[in-house]
Amino acid sequence: MIRASTFADLSLLFVALIWGATFVIVQNAISFLEPFSFNGIRFGFAAILLAAWLAVFEREQLKKLDKNLVISGVMLGFLLFIGYAFQTLGLLYTTSSKAGFITGLSVVLVPVLMTLVMKQRPGIHSVAGVTAATAGLYLLTMSDISSLNVGDGLVLICAAGFALHILFTGKYSSSFPTLLLTAVQILTVSILSGISSFVFEDWQNAFKPEVIFSAEVIIALLVTSVLATALAFFIQTNFQKHTTATRVALIFAMEPVFAAITGFFFAGERLAPIGLAGCVLIFAGMVFAELPPGRLDYIAKKFTIKKDADSNA
Repeated sequence: MIRASTFADLSLLFVALIWGATFVIVQNAISFLEPFSFNGIRFGFAAILLAAWLAVFEREQLKKLDKNLVISGVMLGFLLFIGYAFQTLGLLYTTSSKAGFITGLSVVLVPVLMTLVMKQRPGIHSVAGVTAATAGLYLLTMSDISSLNVGDGLVLICAAGFALHILFTGKYSSSFPTLLLTAVQILTVSILSGISSFVFEDWQNAFKPEVIFSAEVIIALLVTSVLATALAFFIQTNFQKHTTATRVALIFAMEPVFAAITGFFFAGERLAPIGLAGCVLIFAGMVFAELPPGRLDYIAKKFTIKKDADSNA
């Protein structure tokens, strides 16, 4: 029998797989449709799908819609929007590799914020996992090293947004109906992205038939709305209550690994040996987080005993 926490971790790993696998699709789509416009439509369509499912199959949940649920859902949606918005703005000023690494720093920020906000200290296995995953993210994404700029600061805000979203999803997911809470946060992201599109982008471009009905945009919207948004955030909201925020962050650190694998098979991209080493470290970090408490102490103790024996031989 699979434990609830193990099944939750596997489900969240599936979410990271979806996000990583759709990275190439989204990258192609936003060359036709600007990012805020794309996210406004993507999250809007996902919200419609979730609302339709609620209306047809989960009407009982609608009776539980109250002020507290709406406030919690809007807060989660705002944090999620902050992540997407500041990543987009940051990419105007910095490189995609640096943005990828800094976004991945949410892995570090989660246990830090968990200590400061939730007053919960991560265990040694989580600290070891975070350290390994951060080193892996650096090797995987930092193909260029240059001085920090304003774009890096904007992407750091993005990382904080994603980290806080993980923290508060864990807090609220056990208090409200999953589908309803997911629908509210997804709708919030859609509305905020739509407003940002009007302010920062040529929003009229989204209404041009040759853009919105192009094969690249249609395929990307369908895949990301159904799989990478409606399904992915429902899974996160539903299963995060069975695991810890730090483990969620480490599992989501696998997203660039899955993106690299997808790029290898479908876009002909090749990883350098240092990038492969980064993938291994990220995976090792996730494994460390899965070790039961005290296991790392046991391994370290065994290693110390063996080292002392070798030195005395």
